[in-house]
Amino acid sequence: MKPASASPVFTTTDAAQDAAGPVVMTALHGLPEVAAGDDLVTLVCRAMAQAGMAFQDGDVLVLAQKIVSKSEGRQLDLTAVIPSPRAETIAAQTHKDPRLVEAILSQSEAVLRAKPGVLVVSHRRGWVMANAGIDQSNLPGAETDSVLLLPEDPDASARALREGVRARTGVEVGVVIADSFGRAWRLGVVGVALGSAGFEALEDWRGRLDRQDRPLAHTDIGRADEIAAAAGLLMGQAGEGRPVVLMRGLALTPSDRGSAADLIRPAREDMFR
Repeated sequence: MKPASASPVFTTTDAAQDAAGPVVMTALHGLPEVAAGDDLVTLVCRAMAQAGMAFQDGDVLVLAQKIVSKSEGRQLDLTAVIPSPRAETIAAQTHKDPRLVEAILSQSEAVLRAKPGVLVVSHRRGWVMANAGIDQSNLPGAETDSVLLLPEDPDASARALREGVRARTGVEVGVVIADSFGRAWRLGVVGVALGSAGFEALEDWRGRLDRQDRPLAHTDIGRADEIAAAAGLLMGQAGEGRPVVLMRGLALTPSDRGSAADLIRPAREDMFR
């Protein structure tokens, strides 16, 4: 019988993974409510031990952005925010709280779309997203005027988590920090990687052969985004309380070079703005 504190709910075998066996995703249970200053490596290792599990080389640890932001003290009290005239103008256009708009602008390079109920920006780390990723969900005990910002540098956060697991266990793991994004021309949000470490987030498959031995000419694989989206099947989007997922069997090539920043399309190549 599997321990109650672990919840493996997704296992699949893929022809491309035959050498490594099945891919197994496990949502870790038993993590406490994360607060500023908490050591996520300690919390995750404790949850692993409670589940009767141990890290293995090649595992990928996927963490919800929200617990990373909480641990890094990225909570903001809007009562301390003074809206600028620009924020007041955009708030009138979007029907949003001017203080929230000011917080969004503080995290953004440019406003791309502002209309009632919608504020899409280019975040200062390069992501195109609604509200600069700022939200108020799952902030237990917080006043209604509190919001949570994204991590200051999610790739650095992922590297620190990877190094922390290595120092604690001697095991080499990959790390993905995941958030939910909407997409142009598609309804519904899906998990994407804000930060990653330990493997190539963007794989260049140009030159590989298809089944008819034709070389691929324009194929890049957003591997970190695929991992984030898969983990979202277990994490959920509301009050599930499953912010950490362990993935095993992906057979990724370890790398110290890759980061989720590699997935951001340069503005000069963006045909849709």
